[in-house]
Amino acid sequence: MARSGLAAAARVARWADAALGPGGDSATTDGKATLSDATAERAAAALGLTPERVRADWDTARLAGLIEVHGDSARPGWRLRAWDRDDSAVLRGWVALCDAWSLAYPEPEEYEPAAVAEVVTAMPQVLSFLQLSAGPVPVPQLLDLLEQRVTELRTERCEIDYAPQPAAAGAGAETPRPALAEPATADAPLEPLLDWALRALASVGALTYGDGQATLTPLGSWAVWVKLEQICVAAQSPAGNIEQGAEDMLRGCARLRPNAARAEYRAWLAARPVGSAVTELIAAARGEDALLRGLAFEALRVVGAPAEPEVRAALDEPTLRPYALLWLAEHDGADPEDAHEVLTREEATWLWVDTAAAVADHGEAPLLVRHLESAVQPTVPALLSEVRAVGHPRTVQVLVALAAAHPDPALAKAVRRAAFQVHTGG
Repeated sequence: MARSGLAAAARVARWADAALGPGGDSATTDGKATLSDATAERAAAALGLTPERVRADWDTARLAGLIEVHGDSARPGWRLRAWDRDDSAVLRGWVALCDAWSLAYPEPEEYEPAAVAEVVTAMPQVLSFLQLSAGPVPVPQLLDLLEQRVTELRTERCEIDYAPQPAAAGAGAETPRPALAEPATADAPLEPLLDWALRALASVGALTYGDGQATLTPLGSWAVWVKLEQICVAAQSPAGNIEQGAEDMLRGCARLRPNAARAEYRAWLAARPVGSAVTELIAAARGEDALLRGLAFEALRVVGAPAEPEVRAALDEPTLRPYALLWLAEHDGADPEDAHEVLTREEATWLWVDTAAAVADHGEAPLLVRHLESAVQPTVPALLSEVRAVGHPRTVQVLVALAAAHPDPALAKAVRRAAFQVHTGG
């Protein structure tokens, strides 16, 4: 259903990707993502559509994240790149369009923006009621609910008029209490605004509206359920790190078991836009703490497809490249136990040192000793030789910690000698 509803928008987005690439004409003229007349005419001629239809599909593509507009140029969004192979990209695109329903249908010009904003704020409760009803709901019933919710919003604002009150008659009269100021939007009739909201939601495919009643479509019901689930997940943050930045959140997850950590990642992600969350996680991975680097990519596994562009860009950073390669391999369907096969010998060795640094900083000595078994090199001398060659900035500290932890005196001596040679440049 989502693919069908967004097929026309995807078609225009693909045309824009092919025709407006580097060196192509500008897509917009006003810097506000509005398609220029010339570009709309070109697209209409190429696709056999009217310019008006092209503009409508263009706007849908922007709201669904299939097209990203920067100034007067356009480029394909990650959802368009993943469109044919990733159903979650399609569903996320439709949810983005549904979230932007108030932009997808012109709002009534005769009403104050504040009145429109109140209705937009109140509509999630109306949609939740529709979802719970699981069938057609008469518009008068929805109007009653909307009026109740708008009244609650106005009460929560608690607008109090502290203007001087007329003197009360009689010396014993009580001092008048401050009166609630009537908001400027109080007189705005809600019925036309509810009609606009239902038509807008119908235009994006969230519900059907007609004959004096509204019914959520299966897609609309699913979208409301997803939003409710996100609220519940965010409310169940097991370690209480939901308000923290990425780095502090990851530190808070360091001592959690894997399942509990993943629950914390989901709660943290549910509370913020996915784009900024991915940027924060990548930034945390660039730090000096190797443990946070590994945990950041674990959190990015929970993010899934939306993280792909930034993870792919991380391939150009030597510090992040091994982690990014493993993430992409698993994202493309590789078994996690076999994903390491995408790494070169040098990349695998660098990752071994980085993981050892995390263990040395945050783990226990026996764990560092057991980490030797995960090395790709068949012998300790071969491992030490390649570790020295890979040039990881924490090589000396890792080797010193390993020498101190290992129970075999001969092996510990060889490791200390390798650490000394790295330290002195020998």
